[in-house]
Amino acid sequence: MESRNRACVAWAAVALVLSLAVAAGSARAEGDNAIVMKITLPTLNEALHEYAKSFAAAVEKDSGGRIKGEVYPASQLGAIARQIEGVQFGAIQVAVMPPEFYVGIDERFEVMTAPGLVDGMDHGVRLAEDAAVQKLMLGLGANKGLHGIGLFAAQPSSIIGKLAIRKLDDIKGKKLRIFTSDFQRIAFSRLGATPIAMTLGDVLPAIQQGTIDGAIAGIAVFSQMHYQDAAKYVTETGQPFIFAIVEASKRWYDTLPQNLQQIVDREGAAQADAITAFARDSYGKQRQQWVDNGGELISLSRDDQSAMMETLGSVAEDVSKPKPALHAAYGTVLVAAKRTY
Repeated sequence: MESRNRACVAWAAVALVLSLAVAAGSARAEGDNAIVMKITLPTLNEALHEYAKSFAAAVEKDSGGRIKGEVYPASQLGAIARQIEGVQFGAIQVAVMPPEFYVGIDERFEVMTAPGLVDGMDHGVRLAEDAAVQKLMLGLGANKGLHGIGLFAAQPSSIIGKLAIRKLDDIKGKKLRIFTSDFQRIAFSRLGATPIAMTLGDVLPAIQQGTIDGAIAGIAVFSQMHYQDAAKYVTETGQPFIFAIVEASKRWYDTLPQNLQQIVDREGAAQADAITAFARDSYGKQRQQWVDNGGELISLSRDDQSAMMETLGSVAEDVSKPKPALHAAYGTVLVAAKRTY
């Protein structure tokens, strides 16, 4: 009972802080004769960041300055969990991040990280644009303070390590950071690693301190955040693929007049479509930048890559089958993945 009371007090404190932040933001918006739209994201100088900047500019232009966008990359507004809470409460208006970080709100958010779902950038783009996938993913969290406005393909995953992972067996025994996802946890457990869910801001210090041996993320994160100073080896497994979902605060969205809601929705989708060319180009540039700055890119042999995919082949089905809602969502996305292959 005492621990429950402490939890309630802590949650009330969070709610109070966020409510004050909303009030402060509203006061500033009123004084500036504009509605402030804070956009938060965990990364920097890659596709998610570019999307946030383009979306902010497009909404500001289309609204005639009635909505003013402010972009906060690299978790400037707090750890990922705090960013999500901020969106739910309305203290933050928009978040751009991989959908699996919302798994605490609805377990179906992790479905896009199913291993083997996508075999490359082009396939990822087609899957993210599929109407059935968009309807599923953007509708999640509507009863938990979220309003989905965009979904796009970011880049394939890689494994960074302080020691080189040159063959599949090198993964065994490694402590690897993963996204918050049972799909990732089970997948890397089957490969012999010890998976540890961790927010992005904690990853580089954990590698430097030896708390973990490596991490799963995109090459853009490793390159732009200068991970090569702590770990120079990146193994390009391509699994799982990284998508980004754009969630607006439903509390904030519902306060907008209908014409501004339409602008937010329209530009959320339009900029998700438009970011594709940048994401492709950026992925290639970030790979080259990693090498130019002293890092090494490694590919598994064809046999090891095939063995890895065979090991991971049943993960999504095994994880989702005991959970009816997740299993149905996985079925929807799997059918779409086959349709868009």
